[in-house]
Amino acid sequence: MNRDAQVTWHDHSVTRTDRESLMGHSGCVLWFTGLSGCGKSTVANCVDRLLFERGVHTYLLDGDNVRHGLNASTAMLADEFGSEFAERFGLGFQPSDRTENIRRIASVAQLFASAGLITLTAF
Repeated sequence: MNRDAQVTWHDHSVTRTDRESLMGHSGCVLWFTGLSGCGKSTVANCVDRLLFERGVHTYLLDGDNVRHGLNASTAMLADEFGSEFAERFGLGFQPSDRTENIRRIASVAQLFASAGLITLTAF
């Protein structure tokens, strides 16, 4: 991976192992993928509920919900932040935007898993 020389990774005093020990389980990412309307979100919600009821620390990143914030469309962002911001950060449904959508979610999911959460993603 090509690293930016001006961006430095900082290790934290609380490690992933520390967090997992506290939570009683390891963090990981479960990806639910498939065609639109095939039931990804429904299945992910059921798994999330079952794990939660067993005391497992979880978080569900649903593709539609994430498109309301982190991966909002240009139109949604323009209303709140203006067109210049929206053009720079908004995502549509072109192949390059879809790739960026998944890249962002993968990064967030990795952070959540590192924090000890079972992270479910439905995209």
